Amino acid sequence: MGAAIGQSLPIAVGVLISPMPIVAVVLMLVSRKATANGFSFLLGWIVGIAVLGSIVLLVAGAATPSESGPPAWASVVKIVLGFLLLLLAIKQWRGRPRAGATPETPKWMSAIDAFTPVKAFGLAVLLGAVNPKNLLLVVSGAAAIAAATSETGEQLGALAVFVVVASIGVAAPVVIYLAMGARAATMLEELKTWMIQNNAVIMAVLLLVLGAKMVGDGITAL
Repeated sequence: MGAAIGQSLPIAVGVLISPMPIVAVVLMLVSRKATANGFSFLLGWIVGIAVLGSIVLLVAGAATPSESGPPAWASVVKIVLGFLLLLLAIKQWRGRPRAGATPETPKWMSAIDAFTPVKAFGLAVLLGAVNPKNLLLVVSGAAAIAAATSETGEQLGALAVFVVVASIGVAAPVVIYLAMGARAATMLEELKTWMIQNNAVIMAVLLLVLGAKMVGDGITAL
């Protein structure tokens, strides 16, 4: 299981520092239903990543014959996913706001104050498992786990670690809010502003590093 965790951990860290989900949960925590929406968002985030990761592991398990070592297709999948991450990194970099420009914020952010816990849960699932950037990262992480071990118990254990690490970024604002209450508002507002302003650059660098790692690992394993 150690190899599976080691292969997927950098990708989990990538999911952890994705700016938009952190911005979303911060907005939940300054909404009228802060506590309920914050916890619902965190739960939806965990469920979305866990379900998507489990689906990838099931598909990978069904396609993997009983043999020692990772199959060749797993290396090819890593290379393909790596190149997709690199392309997404280029797109993010080219779409970054120029110096002095204010980045455009998604329309859903303005509606968060009226969200119910059910909507908060649904948004978290969308951002964690359906949004293209996170979708690629989670699929890449689960594929790395599947390539590292064929043992079901080890795969599930590594996936659990992946989900926990990937959820720290979303969980941290909730913990800060619970610990500090209303005093956390200023800190969370500053965090939200910084994340929105630097979202494109953070994601571009992140996707570039992870994409290059995935391609390198795939080529090495062939």
